[in-house]
Amino acid sequence: MAQVISREELPFDEYTWEFQGQSSGNTQVSFIIVEAKPGQGPRLHSHPYEEIFIVQEGQATYTVGDDTIEARAGQVLIAPAGVPHKFVNSGTGILRQIDIHASPRFITTWYDESAAVQLRA
Repeated sequence: MAQVISREELPFDEYTWEFQGQSSGNTQVSFIIVEAKPGQGPRLHSHPYEEIFIVQEGQATYTVGDDTIEARAGQVLIAPAGVPHKFVNSGTGILRQIDIHASPRFITTWYDESAAVQLRA
């Protein structure tokens, strides 16, 4: 049976709405709807599965492993499983994107970036 879910029914946190597939009929994918202001974005983290970013509006700077990537509306970026990544809205307007998690639930390892900077110094 088909389901219709309003964005307002999803858990909201500052600039994201989160859909976890396991909460909706054991769907095998999860996603995050992002509407970030300039300067907003998550800190460094990784997942044991791929994360796909679909940029719909605006631009962002992504760090994926040792790579820094500028992406804008109309582009898709893929962070491989297990690779630390983050992004920040580096534009002047709202960043709208969909972040697809190839998992029925979010599994995230968060990193202390200040420790990573100290290790590189």
